[in-house]
Amino acid sequence: MTEQLPLIQANDLSRIFDVSKPWLNRLLERSPKQYLTAADNVNFNIPKGKTFALVGESGSGKSTIGKMIVGLLKPSNGSVTVDSEDLFNPKDANSQRALRRRIQMIFQSPYASLNPRWRVKNIIAEPIHAFDLIKGSGVEKRVDELLEQVGLASSDGNKYPHEFSGGQRQRIAIARALASSPEFIVCDEPTSALDVSVQSQVLNLMKDLQRDMGLTYLFISHDLSVVRYMADQIGVLYLGRLVEVADRDTLFENPRHPYTRMLIEAAPRIDAFGRTADAVVGEIPDPISQPSGCSFHPRCPVAKDQCRKVAPESKTVANGKAMVSCHLVVD
Repeated sequence: MTEQLPLIQANDLSRIFDVSKPWLNRLLERSPKQYLTAADNVNFNIPKGKTFALVGESGSGKSTIGKMIVGLLKPSNGSVTVDSEDLFNPKDANSQRALRRRIQMIFQSPYASLNPRWRVKNIIAEPIHAFDLIKGSGVEKRVDELLEQVGLASSDGNKYPHEFSGGQRQRIAIARALASSPEFIVCDEPTSALDVSVQSQVLNLMKDLQRDMGLTYLFISHDLSVVRYMADQIGVLYLGRLVEVADRDTLFENPRHPYTRMLIEAAPRIDAFGRTADAVVGEIPDPISQPSGCSFHPRCPVAKDQCRKVAPESKTVANGKAMVSCHLVVD
C-alpha cells in the first residue's frame, strides 16, 4: 500500500522583501540596500482533512507564509505544491484556474474583509461568478444554502455587512470561502478580532465544516488555547524560521525548544489561578539585521557560546514525532 501524498507541501519556502530607501536617498546617505527576511526555508506538509497551525509572536512571519500558500505572494525561493502540482508554475492556464479554485482564505478582520457597499448575497456569490461554477437562478439557491450552512438565514443575503455583528460577519466570510467548494482554506487569525464567547462558536463551526466536507486547514494564530483545540500538527515560528514542529499532544506535553516552552508557560490557563508565570522575555530582534548563530539566543535563558556562533540545524526527535532546531536538544 503506497503512502498518500500530502495535499499541501511547503518546500524551502522563503520570502525576502527589499525595504531599502529610494535610490537618491541611498546615494546621498551612502547607505546600502536593506533586505528583510520574512520567511526562511520553511518546510511543512498538510495531509488531506487535517489542520496544521502556525504559531508565534507578531512579526514572526505567519501571515507572509499564509499569503504565499494561497498564491497572494510569490516566494523568493522554494515552492508550494497542491497535490504535487506547483502552485506558481502550473502546466497551463486551465490548470492554474483549477488550482486557485481549490484554495481559499479567511482573513483576520471580519470588518475589513467584506465590501461594505455590497449586499451579503453578492459578496458570497463573487467566487461562484469568478470561477463560473453556476449560472442563472442556481447562484441564488447556492448562496441561500451557504448562508444556512454557516448558521445564518437565507434572508440575510439582502442585508449589508454593517447590519451584522463581528461573529456574524466572520460567518459570512466563511460562507464566501466555501462558495468555490475549496479543499484547502488558510485561516489567518480568524477569531482574534472576536469576543471570547463568539470565538468558540466560530471555531466549532469550522470544526464541523472540516468534518462534514473533509476540508484541510492552515490555521494561523498567536493564541495557544485556540491552536490546541483546532490543530493536528503545530509549527512554531521565530523570525521566519520553524524552530519546532510536532503533533499537538507531543508539543504541549513535552515542548523541546526554549521558545516553545516560553510561549506555553506565558499563555493564560483556566486552571492556573494564582500561578506566577514568567513573561516572555525581550522582543523579536530587528529582522533586517538578525543575530548571528541561533536567532533566539539573545532571549534564550539557556544559550551557550555555540548558540551565539552557529545556526542550529533541524533534527528529528521523539521517535519521529517532532522536529526541533536547537543545539541543546538531545533526543
